[in-house]
Amino acid sequence: MYYTINPKVMSIKSNLEEFKSLSEKVTLVAVSKTKPKEDILEAYHAGQRVFGENKVQEMADKYDHLPKDIQWHMIGHLQRNKVKYIAPFVNLIHSIDSERLLAEVNKQALKNDRKIPVLLQVHIAEEETKFGWDDTELLNFFGANLFENYKGITFSGVMGMATFTENEAHIKREFGHLRSIFETINTRYGSLLPEFNQISMGMSGDFKIAIEEGSTMIRVGSAIFGERNYHKS
Repeated sequence: MYYTINPKVMSIKSNLEEFKSLSEKVTLVAVSKTKPKEDILEAYHAGQRVFGENKVQEMADKYDHLPKDIQWHMIGHLQRNKVKYIAPFVNLIHSIDSERLLAEVNKQALKNDRKIPVLLQVHIAEEETKFGWDDTELLNFFGANLFENYKGITFSGVMGMATFTENEAHIKREFGHLRSIFETINTRYGSLLPEFNQISMGMSGDFKIAIEEGSTMIRVGSAIFGERNYHKS
């Protein structure tokens, strides 16, 4: 069932306590987009170190003003012309949804003398608004060994977002599909991709299903910080 805690009556620290029972194989990404630095610091002092943002400017500002042992994950749609602003410090990009974006991340990584870890976003939902590679496109990319051309990239795994629905069987099917794609790539090319070991799937409403289907990384915002505060950028 969907997550049931009421963030309005529990503190960020208390909400984080609810996730301590997660398997050691599952990384909790605290989705801090739109949240003030004070909230992030509260989570930080409660022991959380991995945070997810979806806007480049907001992430860069928080990076400048918050502790440097925080791991920053870009989880939102990323425009190519903004990659340069996060390339010096981003720890993981979840949302590589095209080869053109991958090429730009590679370019900026090399400029910064880095290898940037990335996840390839796969389109698994029925919703047309979701970004990502389709199955054939992704398997062709690996089948042609094109990944070997990206010297500034560490291929760390895949990411996907399920359809926004309360139909748990539907969500389970889509997450299972993503796991199947991940396993296919690992079976065929794993010997050439030693760090390809992450499946990022599951958010506040469906992370339990995602973990059951093999997720190694969940992206949780409202169940930790409460409802988001949207504002104009």
